[in-house]
Amino acid sequence: MEKTVKPPRRSVFADEQFRTLYFADATSKLGTYVGLVALPVLAQTVLDAGAAQVGLLTALNTLPFLLIGLPVGAWMDRRHKRGILIAADLGRAALAASIPVAWLLGLLTMTQLYAVTFLSGALTVFFDIGHLSYLPHVVGRSRLTSANASLSGLEEVASVSGQGIGGYVVQLIGPAFAALVDAVSFAWSAFLVSRIKVKEPDLRPAARRPMWRDAVSGLQYVLADPVLRPLAFKGAAANLVGQIFLVSFLVLIVSDLRLSAGTLGVVLAAGGVGAFFGSLAAPTIGRRLGVGRSIWIVGMCTSPFALLIAFMDRGPLLWVGAAGWVVAAVVFGLENVLGVSIRQTITPDEMLGRMNAGFRFIFMGALSGGAALGGLIGSYAGVRSAIWIGSVIFALSWLIIYFSPLRHGRRIDEFVK
Repeated sequence: MEKTVKPPRRSVFADEQFRTLYFADATSKLGTYVGLVALPVLAQTVLDAGAAQVGLLTALNTLPFLLIGLPVGAWMDRRHKRGILIAADLGRAALAASIPVAWLLGLLTMTQLYAVTFLSGALTVFFDIGHLSYLPHVVGRSRLTSANASLSGLEEVASVSGQGIGGYVVQLIGPAFAALVDAVSFAWSAFLVSRIKVKEPDLRPAARRPMWRDAVSGLQYVLADPVLRPLAFKGAAANLVGQIFLVSFLVLIVSDLRLSAGTLGVVLAAGGVGAFFGSLAAPTIGRRLGVGRSIWIVGMCTSPFALLIAFMDRGPLLWVGAAGWVVAAVVFGLENVLGVSIRQTITPDEMLGRMNAGFRFIFMGALSGGAALGGLIGSYAGVRSAIWIGSVIFALSWLIIYFSPLRHGRRIDEFVK
């Protein structure tokens, strides 16, 4: 009996529209991570900011998701996404460009840094929710895992290269001019998105009901779903801890240990290295262990290495802590790929924007809370205490998935209603 030969699976990169979206993301994220290093260093070295101010500055970047994330998700479900992505990119470019201008004129203040960070965060709400809802239309649902693996890998490469390069860019040209890299990257991203020619589905007539009810429905949908809810809580725990670490690293390395911005960039990039390998391995591990089982098994094996981070100091201990951060962060990349693919696959088209807004509301709330908490603990108990608290939470966070319906899940279609 003659065997049927299956045609080779077409790579998602064979799709020109996806490639364009991918490179738009690449330029935008690279600049964003350069800015992630530049602004806190600028605040500390030029404006003498302390741990609490750095924590507030970091928190303001994600606070808009708490304030407007849910209504933006509901509004986005009633709009085509491409034009919104372009407008958000151009707005962020203009805000980033204002920083070196103010510095040159001697007018730069913490108030401006707070305002730029907050407004950029507000535009990021529109971009991120729109991007997540736009992707299924660009690649189709059957290729979402492959597309998300590529985009998650890109996220981690941008994290590694952007933060690593960012530290050295800050050393070479100063933190104020490093913000220009961010501005250029957003402008280039807007140009690339404008070249994507994907026909979005016709919009359904909006139901005659208050916008606030649609906004809240996204959060309710996430919290009521037995599969989406643990993914949301697990991601929130990771984001909370990630921001505690970020604020603590910024203060520990720059202010306490008096190390260079380049060293800061390397330490920040260490987590991206682990997450990058996690995102690369996610499709294979997901097929072999199962999409749900992979998240908690990998988390159980890698998350406890976060405890090594608390031993960071001058000399070899700095790199012992950084190595622990590399291993612990593997689950970030794996969870980004598998978790996002699960939620995009099991959610109907008409709920995508609101579902993504619900997740973003929870995730960014955790980011804002983590940044503020890291700053407060760092100010009153020391940054090492903050790192210890974050490390313990992260080491145990895999239990959220273990005690959920995802514990035994092997294939995404098992969760489709």
